[in-house]
Amino acid sequence: MRKRQIILLMAILAMACKKPYNPTVINSPKSYLIVEGTINGNDTTTIKVSRSVNLSSKTTDNPIDASVSIESDNGDNYALYRYAPGVYKLKSIELNHAHKYRLHIVTPDNNNEYRSDYVEVKDAPPIDSLGFSISAKGIQIYANTHDPANNTKYYRYNYVETWKFHSLYYSDWVSDGTNIVPRTPAQQVYYCYANNISNPIILASSARLSQDIIFRIPIVAIEATSEKLNIKYSILLRQYALTADAFKFWEMLKKNTEQLGSIFDAQPTELAGNIHNVKDNSDVVIGYISAGSIAVKRIFIDNRQLPGNFYATYPYSCQLDSLWYQNPHTLTGTNDVKNVLVPGIQLAVSAFYKGSSSPVGFVGAGAGCVDCTLRGTTKQPDFWQ
Repeated sequence: MRKRQIILLMAILAMACKKPYNPTVINSPKSYLIVEGTINGNDTTTIKVSRSVNLSSKTTDNPIDASVSIESDNGDNYALYRYAPGVYKLKSIELNHAHKYRLHIVTPDNNNEYRSDYVEVKDAPPIDSLGFSISAKGIQIYANTHDPANNTKYYRYNYVETWKFHSLYYSDWVSDGTNIVPRTPAQQVYYCYANNISNPIILASSARLSQDIIFRIPIVAIEATSEKLNIKYSILLRQYALTADAFKFWEMLKKNTEQLGSIFDAQPTELAGNIHNVKDNSDVVIGYISAGSIAVKRIFIDNRQLPGNFYATYPYSCQLDSLWYQNPHTLTGTNDVKNVLVPGIQLAVSAFYKGSSSPVGFVGAGAGCVDCTLRGTTKQPDFWQ
C-alpha cells in the first residue's frame, strides 16, 4: 500500500513541476525572416519569403515583398520575379558545378539586406523506385534510391498528392436562379480532383553505411478509410541532395517542429541556418539555401490494386430529403423547392414525376454531400492517366 502511495505522490509532483514552454523567439514582438526554397538547376526555382508571427497571433501567414536574386561566385546574377505575395520564381538555370551560388534578398522594411552563404551544387541521383506496401490499416508509400559514386549520402524529400474522388450523391439537377433544370455535362459536380502538399520533414542518410543506398524510406502512410484511395491516387516525389551542414539544419528543424511534447522528446535547439542579415549579425533568419538538380518520380495507385475491404469514409454526415412543390400543377407555392434548393446549401439529387413530363418534387441533400467542387476541382490535371 505504501509503495502505491509513493508512486502516486511522485506522479503528482511530476505534474506539478510541468510548466508551459513559450519560446522567446516565437513569442517575441520582433518578427524574424523566414526563407524557404532551393536553387533548382533542372526546374523552376521557387523562393518564399515571409516573417514569423507570434503563437497568439490570429495570422498564420505573413508574406513580404522583397527583391530576390541568385548570385554566383563568378559574378553572374539572376533576378527572380514576383509570382504571388511573398513568392518568387525563376525558370530553370544551368548551374555550373565549378562555381558556388547564394541567395540575395533586399526587403523594403528598414531596407534590410540578406545573403546566404555560397553553397556548392549537389545534384540528386535518380529515384530508383517509388512503391507501396499494403496492410490491414492501409498503405505505406516508400522510395528507394542510390548513388553509385557514393557522393550524396544526405537526402531530403517532399511530395504532392493528387487524388480523384466523388461526392456521395450524384446530382442530375441544378438551379438556374429561377427554376430547377437538368444539369449539363459541363455542370457535373460528382467527380473531382484534390491536392495535398507534404508537411512533415522527410530525411534520409547513408553516411554510416558503406554504400550510398537508401532502401524503403517511408514517405507517407494512407489509411484504408481515406478518400484518397477511393478511385485513383497519385504522388509526385521530389528528392534533394544535401550537404552535411544542410542535413543538420533540417534535422534540427524536424526535431523542433515535430518531436516536441514531453520531457522525453528532443528539446528546442537554435536553428543555425546559412542566411544572414548583412547589416545586423544578431538578426535571426530561419532557413537554409541549397543548390542543385532535383530528382522526381510519380506513381499512380488505382483502387483496383487494393483490397476489396478498403472503404472510404465520407467526411460529412449526409441524408436525403424529399422536397415537393406545394402545387405540382403550377409548380409554385410558398414552399417552392427552388427557394429551398439553394446553391452551396441544398442541392437537388433526383426528381419525382407524377403523370407528367415535368418534376413535381425533388430529392435533395446538403451541398457538401452533392457538390465535390467544395473540396476539389472538376478539371483533370494534365498529368493524369
